[in-house]
Amino acid sequence: MNQPSQTIVDTNIILRFLVKDQPQQFNQAKKWFRLAQKGRINLFIVPLVIAECCFVLESFYKVDRDEIAQKFQVLLGQRWLRVNQRLVLQNLWPFYQQGFHFVDSYLLSWNQVYQQKILTFDERMKHS
Repeated sequence: MNQPSQTIVDTNIILRFLVKDQPQQFNQAKKWFRLAQKGRINLFIVPLVIAECCFVLESFYKVDRDEIAQKFQVLLGQRWLRVNQRLVLQNLWPFYQQGFHFVDSYLLSWNQVYQQKILTFDERMKHS
């Protein structure tokens, strides 16, 4: 049996799934996720898309960081999704909830996961 090809997921698919503000697109996103759960398609998520989702959820939809973190902890924990840098993404949410921007949270998580230093002028990051 042929393995399904890998398909990268865009920001708008994740947003429609999480926000449910456009029922037709929400239902389509849910359908694709179900196909991935069944192994019929391989969905791939990259950190840049998650960063954009966080920005849009915060700025446009006014979702608070705790809710954003909770939603992504659940979504990114799904084994039927292929997630680039899954461990870093899963571990960045406490930093994000403390008020760090997504990218700073990503770097702080990277630091913890891979024990690598961060070169920064940001004093708050140096001490986290």
